[in-house]
Amino acid sequence: MKSFFKLVLANLTAIFIVVAGFFAFFLFFILISSVSETSDVKSESVLTLDLKTKIIDSPSEDQEDFFAINKEQKAVLLYDVLQAINKAKTDDKIKGISIESDFISAGITQLDDIRKALVDFKKSGKFVYAYGNTVSQSAYYLGSVADKYYLNPSGGINLQGLSAEVTFYKSFAEKYGIGIQVIRHGKFKAAVEPFLKDEISPENKEQLSTLLNDIWNNTSTRIAASRNIPASDFKMITDSLYGYLPNLSLKYKLADQLIQKSEYDNIIKKKLKIDADKKINKISFAKYTNSIKDDGGKDKIAVLYASGTIYNGKGYDAIYADNFVKEIKKLQKDKNVKAVVFRINSPGGSANASDEILFEMQQLKRIKPVVVSFGDYAASGGYYIAMGADKIFSEPNTLTGSIGVFGVIPYFKELAAKNGIRSDAVTTNANSNMISAINGLSPGAVTIMTRSVESTYQRFVHFVTQNRKKSFEQIDAVGGGRIWSGVRAKEIGLVDELGNLQDAINYAAKSAKLKDYGVSTYPAKVSKFEQFFSPETDEDFSTRVIRNKIGKENFKIFQQMTDPNAKATVMMETPFSIKLD
Repeated sequence: MKSFFKLVLANLTAIFIVVAGFFAFFLFFILISSVSETSDVKSESVLTLDLKTKIIDSPSEDQEDFFAINKEQKAVLLYDVLQAINKAKTDDKIKGISIESDFISAGITQLDDIRKALVDFKKSGKFVYAYGNTVSQSAYYLGSVADKYYLNPSGGINLQGLSAEVTFYKSFAEKYGIGIQVIRHGKFKAAVEPFLKDEISPENKEQLSTLLNDIWNNTSTRIAASRNIPASDFKMITDSLYGYLPNLSLKYKLADQLIQKSEYDNIIKKKLKIDADKKINKISFAKYTNSIKDDGGKDKIAVLYASGTIYNGKGYDAIYADNFVKEIKKLQKDKNVKAVVFRINSPGGSANASDEILFEMQQLKRIKPVVVSFGDYAASGGYYIAMGADKIFSEPNTLTGSIGVFGVIPYFKELAAKNGIRSDAVTTNANSNMISAINGLSPGAVTIMTRSVESTYQRFVHFVTQNRKKSFEQIDAVGGGRIWSGVRAKEIGLVDELGNLQDAINYAAKSAKLKDYGVSTYPAKVSKFEQFFSPETDEDFSTRVIRNKIGKENFKIFQQMTDPNAKATVMMETPFSIKLD
């Protein structure tokens, strides 16, 4: 018996040591995560944008593998990047900006804003140089604004234009006995098209062609202008893929010189008038932003970030209705917050969650000015939640609109039958078993969900008509699930102005009659430890581990196929993702 108790005690001791070590590890993790980089700025410094810089639209996008403690990439808010460039214009310690990134982690509208800020920075007389090896299209779009663009002699520029490739699953599903029931409103609501067809519809092809051409015209015109290349020549260069060959990049003026990186550094040293054997004082955007203090007064303009897919419930890495409503209520009660800029970067999501958020934004608007700023996406539910605004600013390349609703329900009757599986249901009512993984929707469920989709669409258009001051017929004509660029959205009246986040902040300050003010961000950034163990989420530990391992997009597919609550949800979401790469 004594041996038994000794064994139990030994095991308990071992467990205690393991658990204690586990929490000691995470306490250490929190400590090193909370240590900010030094913000000292040396004289003769060069503000540098390199591969270690990840530009994000909102604090909720600052996600990484929980266990990747030594990950070098630093996330910097777009707003902070723009503030840094503006501050560097008049900072005597900053002599210029160097762009040293073959690939850049940033959205298309973020690149637009940074590019615009760099154009303004150049008016100070300070230099902007860029260097690349094998350069992505997005990195070149940004780097082309530089005074000089230098390319590695064995490098290249991936300049090719934009494309959209739609993958279809209809025949695959039929082959393997997977049934997919779709209920939607809007012939342009292409989120469900891959389940209904084996080729792209004329409507979807039309909207994608218009969208891609709008965005490419905006970006290609700016690149050509910065590089002083005629538009017709730039089209020929792009069509011929000449950027992929360094000698042709030089010949056709995509690059100014073919040199090695060390030679590029020597050019900067010469510009700074420092000895060749001295080290350049390069400072990252992440460090430089730490040196910038908010000198505003007591009055604040709040930037409320809505970034990612819209969900019901609680969570931290997207837009979760329960958490988001709490943030809105904080802003309603905060007397120091005189106006709110609602920054939306979302393709939409749950119709119910979107409705909750819109209601609270409408209440907020009754108390203080609300100005909306669109990022890369403000489509479907992302557009819906903007309908509580006094004014809407959109970037030219924003993907917006997609005023439509759908529901997708997969079921596995034929697949199950092929493998000797069938089911019987015992029910109390006609539609007790309304959603079955084997048999799909009951006839009554199809009827009621169709009415639900139609009702949700009517409600969607109603709020748009109120905000945009147009008739149902006018909004329905540009709705139907169709997506638009920001430029087109301005033309058809879905937004008020073309402008960036700073334009929206300036307008909010004017609306609140503020001259001396600070800018604060909501929701506050959550540490990685809090993200993983947060009680502000409806997910259990194992779910978070799965999502962390397979990634957000794959997890959404997994959830759609396995979660009965997700399958039954009416959605306002657009499937498109526009990238320059």
